[in-house]
Amino acid sequence: MKRHLFILGLFLLGFRLIHGKAVYDEMSVETTPLYKNASLPVEQRVDDLLSRMTLEEKVYQMCCEHFGKGFEVFAGDEEFTMDDVRKRFGAHGVGHLTCPVTERNAQDAVTIANQIQKIAVEEPRLGIPFFINGEALHGCTGFGSTSYPQSIAMSCTWDLPLMGKIGNAIGEEAYSRGVHQVFSPVLDLARDPRHGRIEECYGEDPYLASRMGVEFIKGVQGQNVICSPKHFLANFVADGGRDSGNVGLSERELRELHMLPYEAAVREAGCKSIMAAYNTIDGVPCSANHWLLTDVLRDEWGFDGFVVSDWSAVPHSFGNLKIAPSLGEAAAMCAKAGLDVDLPRLKGFVLLKEMVEKGKITEADIDVNVRRILRAKFELGLFEHPYIDETLAEKRSNAPEYRRLACQAARESIVLLKNEHNILPLSSARKIAVIGPNADVLQLGGYSAHGVNGVTPLQGLKNKFSSQAEIVYAKGCGLTDNDKSGFEEAVEAAKGADVSVLVVGGASWTTGGETRDRNSLELMGVQEDLILEIAKTGKPVVVVVVDGRPVVMTRWIDKVDGVVMMFFAGEEGGNALAEILKGETNPSGKLSVSFPKQTGDVPMCLYHRPYGREGNIVEYGSIPASRYCPLFPFGYGLSYTTYSYKNLRLVDEKLGIKDSLVFSVDVTNTGKVDGDEIVQVYLTDQYCRITQSPKQLKAFQRVHIPAGETRTLSFALPNSCLSFLNEKLEPEVEPGTFELLVGPNCMEGLTQVFEVK
Repeated sequence: MKRHLFILGLFLLGFRLIHGKAVYDEMSVETTPLYKNASLPVEQRVDDLLSRMTLEEKVYQMCCEHFGKGFEVFAGDEEFTMDDVRKRFGAHGVGHLTCPVTERNAQDAVTIANQIQKIAVEEPRLGIPFFINGEALHGCTGFGSTSYPQSIAMSCTWDLPLMGKIGNAIGEEAYSRGVHQVFSPVLDLARDPRHGRIEECYGEDPYLASRMGVEFIKGVQGQNVICSPKHFLANFVADGGRDSGNVGLSERELRELHMLPYEAAVREAGCKSIMAAYNTIDGVPCSANHWLLTDVLRDEWGFDGFVVSDWSAVPHSFGNLKIAPSLGEAAAMCAKAGLDVDLPRLKGFVLLKEMVEKGKITEADIDVNVRRILRAKFELGLFEHPYIDETLAEKRSNAPEYRRLACQAARESIVLLKNEHNILPLSSARKIAVIGPNADVLQLGGYSAHGVNGVTPLQGLKNKFSSQAEIVYAKGCGLTDNDKSGFEEAVEAAKGADVSVLVVGGASWTTGGETRDRNSLELMGVQEDLILEIAKTGKPVVVVVVDGRPVVMTRWIDKVDGVVMMFFAGEEGGNALAEILKGETNPSGKLSVSFPKQTGDVPMCLYHRPYGREGNIVEYGSIPASRYCPLFPFGYGLSYTTYSYKNLRLVDEKLGIKDSLVFSVDVTNTGKVDGDEIVQVYLTDQYCRITQSPKQLKAFQRVHIPAGETRTLSFALPNSCLSFLNEKLEPEVEPGTFELLVGPNCMEGLTQVFEVK
């Protein structure tokens, strides 16, 4: 026996000398590598796998492959075969994959995803599975998936439980199509409505955005799908609302506003990935910003996931921002700063092996990045369960329960802005003229699924009013052109009807959306002229704005009887709108963005520091009051009923700096219609050595109140709600007086002053 062992030892030693250590290790007595042992701690498995990997294998874990025509079509994209996959994977494999799930039905998408994963797991020597990534901003972008209201619309619901349910549903549908990671949600703040992608945000306020984002992430990640909230950081607030420009904000401003939703995503929701933004902050690209991606995100907040680039941000850092004399050197700068994955193709990080050889980055640096990626794969269970159950695809693709959720969200997202003489609901109309360029168009917004079976406003009105009223349709004009040839038909339709419903607005990728920044917030083309012409008929007019951003209404709002704001409301938007116009649903949405009177008034947000000279709503010299007063304030929205607020009472009107603020208020439905009210809580620090916003949103509750009934709402706010960032950018509660406002929006309600000692 000893002789046999001695001979075996000599054989293995000789084999090792001839073929090298790596091959010897794989033929050693270890039959199952430690990294494949699911019973071991994750960090031990990561250590073992990392120790086995060549530099090339490590680098490719930081890279992404793109096959075929996915969400974004590139020049040269075409169909592929599994042999193409094998050639491009080679011996090194790849860490991430943008798979063509968009233009395929659910069953085909997951089948192809599993076929590609099988190659990755069984053919390269280490068998490391990859992440398949996709978009899911307001629904999985797979062909025929459920399309929920766009993010700006969802934020107008102020409904956190509903947001959680929709996040859960999006996660289920994405997972069933083979997706492991979604580049959602967008946690940028919508503080300048000229920016094209404002529709993707959860409004202008950091507190509301953080609450919505946390619910979305918890819902999606509960379905074994990783969220990558984006775009870290302050991507939408460059001068003039320009996309991805330099942001010259102070660290105080970044921490008080723009970091808050991301910090909540990390600390509360436990997001496993984050997408770095294209823009620069004080000249430093976010993708190469060590302070942002390492000092704050990881060392301060405790983030243990991986950071991905925005698409082609690494090449952009070289080609557009010119941070280094070569793409490889720019890639090395990004990786060392804390960027772990280069999306979406082999362009930037694929050069890191060469950069190690040139001394621009070390293999130890690469190990830090790769460790984070591998950890996430082990935690997600990809090594044990690399394939998706293909029976789920058919069950979950636009399932009936998802459509019901989409309809509920659409109902709650629509905001009634004006209702002169109670023109709405249209309970007595017998002939309705439906007019406008968005009347018979399904406007879903950016990053939407293709092949959506949705309902337009015109279809919805026909569905709901067919037994009550005749529907007459005339387009009138286009969204952006100056052609008025359709005016005459539209005017005649209006003259012959009891009321006109004008559906105007915009469209993503046309008047807004990614790369579609604006310098004006007026309705484009001749839409405003159409509204004025229809108003001249003397018949009642209700304007429905279907858009992804606030619009300026000064020219025409006084000429119409009703205004309804329908931010892109998803596939059931047409039915939800019709329910509200008919009175089957009582509108309850509240604005998550302020509406300016003129484009030149922006940015106009709830959260702002007091002005050192001019007032908020007082004319000063040649500066009109409108320069500081919105057309519709943050939190505004009307109902078919009325509510009264009474008995605001604090448990203690004198607090210590460590005490919580506990109070309650009675809200009564004083009308004849059941409804949902969104009760909003704002705080004002009346005197502070570092200037504070006149009002800050600190809490809210959405509550259903039947007609004639009263609900008592209780709140308990932690003492952190009273804090500000001091000179050291540390939270501090300063003794002094505060004002509490509880009401239906930021401008109305009950107030109570209290002291903090």
